[in-house]
Amino acid sequence: MGISAWQILIVLLIVVLLFGTKKLKNVGGDLGEAIKGFKSGMKDDKEDELLKSLEQTTTNKDEVLDSDFVEKTRTSN
Repeated sequence: MGISAWQILIVLLIVVLLFGTKKLKNVGGDLGEAIKGFKSGMKDDKEDELLKSLEQTTTNKDEVLDSDFVEKTRTSN
């Protein structure tokens, strides 16, 4: 006993009559912009995390390379 297509159509008709198409268009546009902003924010966060992990990886590699260099320099003297 779910919601039928007729019931959804009646609810949509009532909403259009109450708010008008212009108001619904504005709400839809605002909702679309909000979703785009949210997706953009999520993408930026993922890129920031990736950059931080890459920086950490290169820092760790530099430390390893520096310690290898110091060790080789000590053994060669």
